[in-house]
Order: sequence, then structure tokens, then C-alpha cells
Amino acid sequence: MSVEQAAVNRADFDQVMVPNYAPAGFIPVRGAGSRVWDQSGRELVDFSGGIAVNVLGHCHPALVGALTEQGNQLWHVSNVFTNEPALRLAKKLVDATFAERVFFCNSGAEANEAAFKLARRVSHDLYGPEKYEIVAALNSFHGRTLFTVSVGGQAKYSDGFGPKITGISHIPYNDLDALKAAVTDKTCAVVLEPIQGEGGVMPADLEFLQGARQLCDEHNALLVFDEVQSGMGRSGHLFAYMHYGVIPDILSSAKSLGGGFPMAAMLTTEKLAKHLSVGVHGTTYGGNPLACAVGNAVMDVVHTQEVRDGVKARHEKFKARLEQIGEKYGVFSQVRGLGLLIGCVLTDAWKGKAKDFFNAAEHEGVMVLQAGPDVMRFAPSLVIEDADIDEGLDRFERAVAKLTQA
Repeated sequence: MSVEQAAVNRADFDQVMVPNYAPAGFIPVRGAGSRVWDQSGRELVDFSGGIAVNVLGHCHPALVGALTEQGNQLWHVSNVFTNEPALRLAKKLVDATFAERVFFCNSGAEANEAAFKLARRVSHDLYGPEKYEIVAALNSFHGRTLFTVSVGGQAKYSDGFGPKITGISHIPYNDLDALKAAVTDKTCAVVLEPIQGEGGVMPADLEFLQGARQLCDEHNALLVFDEVQSGMGRSGHLFAYMHYGVIPDILSSAKSLGGGFPMAAMLTTEKLAKHLSVGVHGTTYGGNPLACAVGNAVMDVVHTQEVRDGVKARHEKFKARLEQIGEKYGVFSQVRGLGLLIGCVLTDAWKGKAKDFFNAAEHEGVMVLQAGPDVMRFAPSLVIEDADIDEGLDRFERAVAKLTQA
């Protein structure tokens, strides 16, 4: 017997929700694959992937099946106990990566919080309390907790909340000389995104990451890679560090890891992990059986040669068409990124107008993203159908045509 749901609409948001978001004017109510339908039944092609989260699209049968099966078995037991799905997923992540130990949590911010706390704890235990400084990149994004927002190099997110966490400095991304000047024997960690996501879909230069690895080794500091947005197959590799061949000491994963179910993980080595001994860090929901059951299903699909090859092929398809659109209408100066994390840099004439492209696209029935005011971002499902790519890009081109002719 179903209980009738109260009718709600977009206007209700402004009456009941904290106004820290400005959501679109329509409400999605159903999704299948890379298509979404709103309250009025309008269909849209989804190139946003829930901000690089819906790694297998909407309602993928493997994920629905895993969640349904687990939902009828065991939901939550806390960390007083372990559970089978968590152990299975941890084994899969260890087998597939540099890591030997896994810490599960619920969001990218929590994974980064754990990573940064671990880095400081290791240095504290091995070298004393003075070695606590963190070097990160300008325009980076690592989460919204006070610690992670302080490490993220964007003052607009960190100002206005009282004293910031001290010992954090920022250098321009991909500037190895600046990094060399910033790292000292007081540095406990260098924190980098292999592909800056919110900062404009900016892939790292190989030499920059190699240099960071070398500097960390020379100064007994830890290299932390934030792969919240770039991980779980999005780059065409399971994690982007594999593309570069530069191995971090600590890696954070979230977003795509749960395919839409909130979950995250911090990966590290056994040697470092032992510094988070019993009681040093924790989370109530981390490693929740529901989340880990879904994560297992995501891992089983994404960590296959077929999907990884498919990501690279889809990248070429997107890039070719987006470059064509950019040239035809004079709107993009560059199309960059790895795999299915793609950024289109707006030309000088359209700088600052990413929101206009976002709105125009929605009116034509395609969901895209911004990465700041000057870059359009595409982060679709890794298994998006060719027909959906073609239809979505046709709609996006219509949006660009209308915007440039207005």
C-alpha cells in the first residue's frame, strides 16, 4: 500500500531550505541511464553526472540490484563491528591500487579530512610537533570542513569563518619552481588534485607531479592526491595517478566511488595507516553496509578493460565535437581534461559567462556543469550511450547557437 506524497515544487525550496544553494528552476524526479525527467515530464540528457558522481548513470541495474539486496539484509551496525561488504570493497581497492589499507567515510571532504589528519599525525609521531605545514595549490578544492576548506586554495570559500587552520600555504598549480620554494623540512604534506576539478578542469603536468613526489621524498613529507573527482575510472584509468605513473602516499576517493550513494575512502599504506590507531579517528556511518554494497557493484563494473577503453573512446568523441562547436561559434579557446572529465575554456569574448551557457543548455534539454565562471565542464556517465552523446551535443550546439545569436 503506497502512502500519497505531498506535492512540492521549486518554490518550496526558498521556504524551507537554507539558501546556500541556488538550484535550477526545475526538479528532476526520475533518471534512467543518461536521461532525466522533471516534474512536468520533460526529458533532458545528463552530461553533469551529479557533478562527476553518477559514474554509471542513473539507476544502473547492477547498483539497484546491490542496494536492494543489501537493503533486505543489513543496513547499519556502526564501527563497533565490521561488515562483509566493507571488507570486500576494501580488498578490491587494495588489490587494484598502491594502497594496503582503507578508511571508509561518507564524502570527499571527510576523506580529505582523514588524509590531512593522517599526514599531520604521521609527522607528529615521527618528527615532532613542529612538522605540520601543508602545501597545496591555488584554485584547488578539497571540501567544506574548516580544515579542508583551508587547504583548498580559494579564499571565497574559506573567508568569514573566524581564524583559519594555520600552517597551510598555497602555490600556483603546475608551478614546480614555486613548489620547490614552498616545501621545507617543516612540511608534512603536499596536497594536489591530479586534475583540478572545480578549479577549471586543469590536468597536472607530468613534471609537476614527478617533482612533487621527489620533493616529498627529500623532505620526509607525504604526497596526498585528492582523486575525489578524477578517480574511479573517470580519467580512463581507475585512478588518475596511474595515468601519470606517480604514486602518492595517501589518496582520497569519493563521488564516483558510490555511483550516487554517499560514500568515500582514504587509501594509504600499512606503514602510515598504523598511526591512526584505535580511537585516533572515526566516523559513525563510514563503511556502512549499504554504501559498501553499492561501492562493490561500482568497482566490479568500472574496473574492467572494457569500461576503461570505452571512456577513452568517448573522450575523443566529446572532444572532437566540442572543439568543432567552439570553433564554429568562437566560444572555446581550449578543450582539455582526461577521460570523461572535460573542460571547455571560454574565449575572452565569453569570459565570466559560464552560467549563461549552463542556462541555455538547460533550456535545450541538456544538463552540463561549470568549473568556475570561465569553463564549461562535462562529467557524464562512463557508460553513456553514443546516441545520448550525439543527442546531448546536438542540443548543446543549439544552445550555443542561440546564445551567440542573441
